[in-house]
Amino acid sequence: MIHAVILAGGSGTRLWPLSRRQLPKQFLRIEGERSLLEATLDRLQPVVDAANALIVTGAEHARGEAYQALHDFQKLLEPVGRNTAPAIALAAAWLSRNGEDPVLVVLPADHVIRDRPAFHEALNRAIAAAEDGALVTFGIRPTRPETGYGYIRAVTDGIAVVPVERFTEKPDQATAEGFITEGHYWWNSGMFVWKASSILAEVERHLPEVHTVLDRIRAEWDATGGDDPQPAVEAHFEAMPSISIDYGVLERSDRVRLVPCDIGWSDVGSWDAVHELAAQDERGNALQGNALAIDCENTMLHGDRRLVAAVGVRDLCVVETADAILIAPRGQTQRVREVVDELSRRDAAECRLHLTVQRPWGSYTVLEESPGYKMKRISVSPGASLSLQRHQHRSEHWIVVSGTATVTRGEDVFTVAPNESTYIPIGVRHRLENRGRIPLQIIEVQVGEYLEEDDIERFEDVYDR
Repeated sequence: MIHAVILAGGSGTRLWPLSRRQLPKQFLRIEGERSLLEATLDRLQPVVDAANALIVTGAEHARGEAYQALHDFQKLLEPVGRNTAPAIALAAAWLSRNGEDPVLVVLPADHVIRDRPAFHEALNRAIAAAEDGALVTFGIRPTRPETGYGYIRAVTDGIAVVPVERFTEKPDQATAEGFITEGHYWWNSGMFVWKASSILAEVERHLPEVHTVLDRIRAEWDATGGDDPQPAVEAHFEAMPSISIDYGVLERSDRVRLVPCDIGWSDVGSWDAVHELAAQDERGNALQGNALAIDCENTMLHGDRRLVAAVGVRDLCVVETADAILIAPRGQTQRVREVVDELSRRDAAECRLHLTVQRPWGSYTVLEESPGYKMKRISVSPGASLSLQRHQHRSEHWIVVSGTATVTRGEDVFTVAPNESTYIPIGVRHRLENRGRIPLQIIEVQVGEYLEEDDIERFEDVYDR
């Protein structure tokens, strides 16, 4: 049996402002009409069926903006981020809980691979090696002295699977140039294949702190029948140390093998990488969305809502969203992390959410906000409903624009038609539902001294929030 373990955590920093903390890049459509997560699952077939994919992601993603994207898949939800080693160990333990020992194909959810046949060929080589007990990683032939990637030294000489000699994490420019010159170094792709028993044995050997917590989780699974993994994960996962699988296991193990491959790979780790992947004009300009370039060269323009027009610029990256604009020189777009760090220090909403926020029941868009009031456009999908809730610091005025709203207000349940309105006083339990067949659109005006999203006390919620 072969299972895929898809790592879909992340903090939404590297492609800000398009990605945000609550909607990282794996849930975005960076290339084509499919999200990076959807493309990752699709390219595994027919080697691994989507039904045998397990997605490890943050609980805030699965219960928030990425609810619909993750709804149809098997999931393990991390209550807190603890890097890749605990996530992978947890997935291996869950998939082997019934005495099975599957081969696990472990992939990040946010990579691009353009040569699917070459990927499948490399994947089959890795699976064969994993069945013999190896821990297999995929090495990508470097095309430039990249300082943002880890490197693996392995002498291949045309051999399909070779031992790994050593890992080097994100070298400086001179060291990276030396690696390229020497020729026996490969980019660490962060993709792995191994048997569940093999990786769990190495975790026990090299990461006893992870193994100890994992044993507590497995004991609780056994005691409760193991049908629902989440209660035990919620109870114990936070005690895991935060450590990567590369540093915690692979750099210490003598079982690591490398499959060299040329598969059209990118980790889409910066806006420079997006520029490289995007279609470009004859002067190297990549234009996405509502964008216009006149007399520009080697420039990326991304217009989300407004027109982004540039004249006479070179080597520039401009990314526009409804609430933020990023401007950075090409070659320095990895520094966007510094922007996100500063926004986090300020507790700014721009690092967490877009103005339009996806919810399990639909979406809302902040139209205007000032001290004392906030105006939203709320869209509720057919058949969906918000939680039964109340607020301690704000009242709400609802005006129906289209569709028909079913409103619970205290003990009353009534409908509100288009061009009609209703009022929800502070402290009153209420619910908004769409029992119709077309989307429900309302304008909501909140009035109060405190208008943040954490002023919600839920009493009933079908989405387990």
